[in-house]
Amino acid sequence: MEALLKEAFFHALRATDPYRLAQKALPPWRPDLILAVGKGAAPMLKAALDRYGEVPYHLTLPQGQDPLGLRARLARHPVPDGESQKAAEEVLSLLQSLSPRARVLALVSGGGSALWCAPLGVSLEEKGALTEALLKSGASIGEVNAVRKHLSRIKGGRALLASRARVHALLLSDVPGDDPSVIASGPFHPDPSTYGEALAVLDRYGLAFPRAREVLLRGLKGELPETLKPGDPALKRLSWRVVGRNLDLLRSARQFLRERGYRAVILSDRFGGEARDLARFHAELVETIRAHGLSFRKPLFLLSGGEAQVRVKGKGQGGRNLEFLLALYAHLKAPLYALAADSDGLDGPSGAAGALLTPEVWARALDPRPYLQENNSLAFFQEAGTLLTTGPTGTNLNDFRLLFVD
Repeated sequence: MEALLKEAFFHALRATDPYRLAQKALPPWRPDLILAVGKGAAPMLKAALDRYGEVPYHLTLPQGQDPLGLRARLARHPVPDGESQKAAEEVLSLLQSLSPRARVLALVSGGGSALWCAPLGVSLEEKGALTEALLKSGASIGEVNAVRKHLSRIKGGRALLASRARVHALLLSDVPGDDPSVIASGPFHPDPSTYGEALAVLDRYGLAFPRAREVLLRGLKGELPETLKPGDPALKRLSWRVVGRNLDLLRSARQFLRERGYRAVILSDRFGGEARDLARFHAELVETIRAHGLSFRKPLFLLSGGEAQVRVKGKGQGGRNLEFLLALYAHLKAPLYALAADSDGLDGPSGAAGALLTPEVWARALDPRPYLQENNSLAFFQEAGTLLTTGPTGTNLNDFRLLFVD
């Protein structure tokens, strides 16, 4: 069963390869410039260059990711660095140089928020520290990006405003609900959030950052221009399409399992909230199915996706999928097989894609409480011996959770 869980995950990754997803959606016209950013950007760009031949391009990838022989700027993720700033400035300069008749193909995938960083009113160091604090606070990706967009000269549609060219964007979604304004902080898309909402996020999670607050307050007072808003005339120059999403990943795994004679259901592609709360929900559902056969008949596989959050209070290491599995182990009364992983191959700063739960983990009788107290899920699964390590996968379609209920 452990092998089957892994096979389903890797099959889903192959079925949703960004090269294939982009290849099927490329426009018939040859672009004057291709901009590619994010964890899935290299195979998307390769598909475009294989179609169009030599076209000027700019590629930004996370450090450690294979550029597939392409020229790339490698920047830090999830906290931006100097390379992130250089990449953003280069992209803005390219966009500003284009004529109204030019056509841009933008290939955008998750991770772009950190990889293109052009701070507005704050230093790169301040922007990085705030990003790190937001990611540890338990804020949702929408909340995190509302702040980042309002402290940026490229996010929140400002990349589109920087140019007079027409832009066609192909998006690989790593966010629940596939909102284009949230994917990579929507560099070409209208942003419904406001300076006031960004300030409210800082208040909600108790984040001080006086310089950032000063900038956001100036924006709230109308002293700084807002991000691109729905209805702006600039949007007449934008067309776009989501070419890959978390639901595609889950459906591919479901089909793989059904072809092998198993029942498999998708619970949702947009679960969010605290990873521990999400684990409790899954545990209660498993126990209900086991006890009463409601709402599904066992044996079966439960699939779910989306993006949980972790409020980091301890000094341990882990990621949202490892935290989910650790909490699931803590809640369940009886063993089961489960896999949870980030489709990009890196679950937070853990270095692993995720991990597995198996009956053998229960047999080791590890106490989950001290690991949960310190947010040290990585150490737990190192001790259990069930870490799933893939390295960067070259895609990013959010989280993948698979539980077998018998």
